Amino acid sequence: MTVVSFADVAVDFGDTTLLRNVGFTVAAGERWGVVGRNGAGKTTLFRLITGDLAPTRGTVVRPAALRIALLDQLRHFGQAVTVWDAAAAGYREAMVLERDLAQQADRMAELGDRVDQTDLERYGRDQERFAHLGGYEFHSRVDAVLQGLGFNPAEAKTRPIETLSGGERGRVGLAAPLAAPADLLLLDEPTNHLDLDTIRWLTEYLGTLGETVIVISHDRAFLDDTVDHVLHVANATATPYRGGYSAFVTQRVERELSQQRAYDKQRTVIAKEEEYIRRHIAGQNSAQAKGRRTRLNRLPRLSPPAGEAGAMSLRLQIGERGGDQVVVAEHMGVRVADRALLTEVSVAARRGDIVALIGPNGVGKTTLLATLLGERAPAEGSARLGASITPAWYRQDLAGVPVDESIFDVIHELRPQWNRGQVQGHLGAFGFSGDEVQRSTTTLSGGEQARVALAMITLARANLLVLDEPTNHLDVESIEVLEDAIEEYEGTVLLVSHDRAFLRELATRVWSLEDGTLIDYQGPFVEWEQVQDERRRADSARAAATAEQQREANRKAKRPARTESRRKADGRDAARKRGALEADVAALENRIADLETQLTAPSLYDGSGKGAADAAALGRELAETQARLDAAMSTWSELADES
Repeated sequence: MTVVSFADVAVDFGDTTLLRNVGFTVAAGERWGVVGRNGAGKTTLFRLITGDLAPTRGTVVRPAALRIALLDQLRHFGQAVTVWDAAAAGYREAMVLERDLAQQADRMAELGDRVDQTDLERYGRDQERFAHLGGYEFHSRVDAVLQGLGFNPAEAKTRPIETLSGGERGRVGLAAPLAAPADLLLLDEPTNHLDLDTIRWLTEYLGTLGETVIVISHDRAFLDDTVDHVLHVANATATPYRGGYSAFVTQRVERELSQQRAYDKQRTVIAKEEEYIRRHIAGQNSAQAKGRRTRLNRLPRLSPPAGEAGAMSLRLQIGERGGDQVVVAEHMGVRVADRALLTEVSVAARRGDIVALIGPNGVGKTTLLATLLGERAPAEGSARLGASITPAWYRQDLAGVPVDESIFDVIHELRPQWNRGQVQGHLGAFGFSGDEVQRSTTTLSGGEQARVALAMITLARANLLVLDEPTNHLDVESIEVLEDAIEEYEGTVLLVSHDRAFLRELATRVWSLEDGTLIDYQGPFVEWEQVQDERRRADSARAAATAEQQREANRKAKRPARTESRRKADGRDAARKRGALEADVAALENRIADLETQLTAPSLYDGSGKGAADAAALGRELAETQARLDAAMSTWSELADES
């Protein structure tokens, strides 16, 4: 079944064409990744799918009853007060109906035998609608999503939204569409600000869903693990590819090479025809030359493969070599207020190392960086930079970019001796051209601010780069440019990132923050991943073995001897339990008698669809109630034997 289909879609904003000739079809159950440079039109595609934006030309077709769950870049929680309510936003109708059903049940219990048929029919209809809305499973589904995203579901029911940090707000915003009942799930940059473990959970969770997924992401490893189609948005159009991100890269290169070969071949043919026409147009073969000229004029011209305008160019250079010992910590402790983040940290980064600093969100990675760079004093021990080490810090919050200054002035203040042409040339390498350089930094998007921060860092000529989540705001193409620049960089890099493809390509060492300590793995990130996978498998095997041993012990364990006082206490407890069970048994028996009476009503068997549905519903309830009575009687019997 087709979930959404684009046919020759174009989007114009004034005289600017953002998208044109866009055509692709998403079938039920498919997983699509959308990639492309920032500003290319990826989010606009989502607005076309949801219907928030109408195409200028062409058509977007989707089923009328299509249920869409959307994660956008902005996190809105509506009227939700608690974390759990925000995560359950997709079930608002079910939650309202759940409260109404509880009120109806209380009212009918009070009325007893005086309940009329209208009340029962309404209750039955509402129960059926409640089931259709996912009412019987949404609590467990919301709890599972919150658990996977690092929240305690029980605490989430009372925790106010205003107490959340920025990263937590992002995860709650992601929880809502993941838990919502939907046919199509639209996710815009879902892995931003997630740590490695949470990204792994998200990948596994999406793999279990039967819903169709379209995800905008710059996380190449996540795309490879998640999607089976890629839509590349570039040069004002969108091109579909089959397979994950790696397959897309290969196919795109092949496609561009094929286009280039066809273009070159046509240019050769045209050149030969033009030469023949030039030589024979006025000679003996004039008629033939004119005929060829007519055919040549009618020939549709192929275009060369279009390069993407505004691609970033980045080169990282050092001013001086610096010492071999770049960062050294000895018996260092890191503390925030009364909380100890790290203890007994003794590590050293050497010249040329690319160190991946990894760990769950909130574990203290940024605080550790500040301590190593001397911006915070260690709680104990020492931290120092080596001789002639000049650091440059790319901050996750982009705080290094001046506020309310033009992009031009930001660079000119760092290089006052440069003329206008030199400043504009430097900014042009980062995708800022013409009048764009006069824009205020307060008007820039996250991706644009990230490029300004990188433009500033390249001028520092530092021999130690500290990069805290540098890929968060960059598109895939810019990440690959940064990747290449770091590979050619001759200094040392401390790198905080949750982008596995980025870390796999670059990291030569891993500093892993776990349980208040730092583990120094002196090998590349790909080897560290293998070690972690083996450890998880071993932990799972041990946990399974322990659980089985415990179950076996419970089966073999004999009832321990009890003291006289304990026996009396147990007797009182058993009596209370028997009393409660006797009340339950009586209520269940009464309900069974009532259901059996209802099932004898002639109106249920008048041949109508409603009568058949009502009879089926009553039959199901009778079976369930009988099962509950049998269980209660069994428990009552066990208590009686123990007394």
